[in-house]
Amino acid sequence: MPLPPPSPPPDWTARDAGWCLRTNRWCERGAVFALFACISRLGDGVFWYLLMAALIVADGWNGVHASVHMAATGVVALTLYRTLKRHTRRPRPFAADARIRAWVAPLDEYSFPSGHTLHAVAFSSVAVWHYPVLAWLLVPFASAVAASRVVLGLHYPSDVLAALAIGAVLALLSIVGGPALVVLISG
Repeated sequence: MPLPPPSPPPDWTARDAGWCLRTNRWCERGAVFALFACISRLGDGVFWYLLMAALIVADGWNGVHASVHMAATGVVALTLYRTLKRHTRRPRPFAADARIRAWVAPLDEYSFPSGHTLHAVAFSSVAVWHYPVLAWLLVPFASAVAASRVVLGLHYPSDVLAALAIGAVLALLSIVGGPALVVLISG
């Protein structure tokens, strides 16, 4: 019996847009919009700056060490994600599909990768490495930041998943090479 012809590869772009469209509609409920807009705003940097300050206040020089490590990782993450956005130039979901609404203003023009997610994963991973007790707070918060980017119509799920992977690898490299990096930076 002959084999059937191979099926065409999945249309990932259509699936990505479909997931984005479905989750984007959740914001039509005011409470969902308010929650994800707040989480997204905190993920702009406010939460991370407050966390670094709290670590310093609560743990002195150990908090300074952890905060410098997080900040150094953040600088690398910022440089990396800006370079990727400049080279990939993937339009944001709301720019590519009129049915998808941007519920908040984007910080830049392009979609890939999600800078919020990349930073949330990198910062959370480094902070949890220094303070494992914070995992109960940081893992759900980083997850919510990642989800907010899709729900608010600013990123495709693949932008968020790629940023999650990039942030995790960056954090791992930072943790493995972090002690030397922190010593160099903090003098």
